[in-house]
Amino acid sequence: MTKALYPGSFDPVTYGHLDVMQRAQKLFPHLTVAVVENPRKAPLFGTAQRKALVEQALEEMGIERVPVITYSGLLIECAKGLGVTAVVRGMRAMSDFDYEFQMALTNRDLDSGVESVFLMTAGKYSFLSSSIVKEVKQYNGQVHKFVPRCVERALEEKFGLA
Repeated sequence: MTKALYPGSFDPVTYGHLDVMQRAQKLFPHLTVAVVENPRKAPLFGTAQRKALVEQALEEMGIERVPVITYSGLLIECAKGLGVTAVVRGMRAMSDFDYEFQMALTNRDLDSGVESVFLMTAGKYSFLSSSIVKEVKQYNGQVHKFVPRCVERALEEKFGLA
């Protein structure tokens, strides 16, 4: 059976991410979500909290049988360690394409046994990013259309809005 990995920083997880997860789960019988520890980024939420928020969001959305892990280092090493043959990447707009194309070709050079699979997010989420969600919530804006309630609560707590 084909195993797939959906990696990301998920800082925080949005409905756009969850849309990709739901559709990837239909394509791959074994989907794992991987929350990355990236030392080049300064996330709002720590790795453990991002993992917990993804797990809570999956539960809130009724998405079952999707394990969530954390990893650091090369994505391809994580993929090989899990025995996956596909890496799922969500695409919102053409602006995502250049970076994702570069990463897919690099990963293919590192291990040709792992394919990159690109899924377009639903049109209603094509503008959505974690950065936008954080900025809107930081100024006490409404984000319930963009993230599950568990994420909204975590953002309120983080920004002292609760």
